[in-house]
Amino acid sequence: MRYFDYESVAREAGITGPQLEELRGLIKQEFPKDQMMYELHLLRACMAIRKGVSSLEEALKPDPAART
Repeated sequence: MRYFDYESVAREAGITGPQLEELRGLIKQEFPKDQMMYELHLLRACMAIRKGVSSLEEALKPDPAART
C-alpha cells in the first residue's frame, strides 16, 4: 500500500533515481517497520528540497540521534 506520492515531489525537486534510492535507504533505517512514517518523512524531505529549505546533501547526512 502506498500512502504518499513522494516520487512526483522528488522529480519536481530534481532528485534523480539513484539519489532517491539513497534517500529511501537512509529514511528506511529510521522507520523499518512503519511504512506510513517512512513515506511521510520521505515526502517531507523531498518537499524541503523542492522548496529550497534543505539540500539533498543535508538530507543524505545520517542522523546520529536515530542510531541511539
